[in-house]
Amino acid sequence: MVLEASELEKQLGDLSAWQCQSGRLVRTLTFRNFADALDFVNRVGKLAEEADHHPDILLHNWNQVTLTLWTHDVGGLTMLDVNLAHKIDAVVS
Repeated sequence: MVLEASELEKQLGDLSAWQCQSGRLVRTLTFRNFADALDFVNRVGKLAEEADHHPDILLHNWNQVTLTLWTHDVGGLTMLDVNLAHKIDAVVS
């Protein structure tokens, strides 16, 4: 079920590093080098497989990773996206 605007706003309170852009959650992270960025991508990939929910992942500028979350089959943001964002944040910390 797609999150209503009020519920989404409430959920984003705990996800301050994420931005809501065009109905998607987006976060860009910068790493020390390419190897660290790639390691992060692999860790996110493992989380995504475990959750059976897969973000768009862009590795760019040799050390930056941009993640984009939304639930493709319902065309919007759901708790699957919020939960995966929390799991990703835990990997970053």
